[in-house]
Amino acid sequence: MPSDLFMWLIVLWSLFLTVTIGIGGYFMFRKFLKKLPKEDGKSILDWQEYYINETLHLWTDEKKAFLNELVEPVPELFRDIAKGKIAGKIGELALEEKADEMTDDLIIKGYILATPKRDHKFLIKKLQEKQVDLIPYQSYFDSHNLKKTNEA
Repeated sequence: MPSDLFMWLIVLWSLFLTVTIGIGGYFMFRKFLKKLPKEDGKSILDWQEYYINETLHLWTDEKKAFLNELVEPVPELFRDIAKGKIAGKIGELALEEKADEMTDDLIIKGYILATPKRDHKFLIKKLQEKQVDLIPYQSYFDSHNLKKTNEA
């Protein structure tokens, strides 16, 4: 009887290890793919870092606080990664528009374009709490969702 219990313990432990190693490997592989250079010689992470560094001087403490407030619903474990991805997209938009400073408008547009559709409900809720008019951003929600559908 005790040997049967010990056998099941080993089977369950082996299953647990296999699942956790698989999950960790999946995330490591995704990071590896993002680090691979594209046709232009830079990876997704290289471009993200470039946009952040080029627009770092445009961020005020108030705008950093606004971005931090928007990413609060993201689990703390992933918050820094999400913030980096979103800040990279905001930086890209700021450079495209030749902005002199970060605005709430740029931050909201960048957040929409950098995040998956499932995260938009949290953004919408937060913006409604702050009494931000969502009508100017409706086309970004729609075009982002259409773009993601076409990529799949």
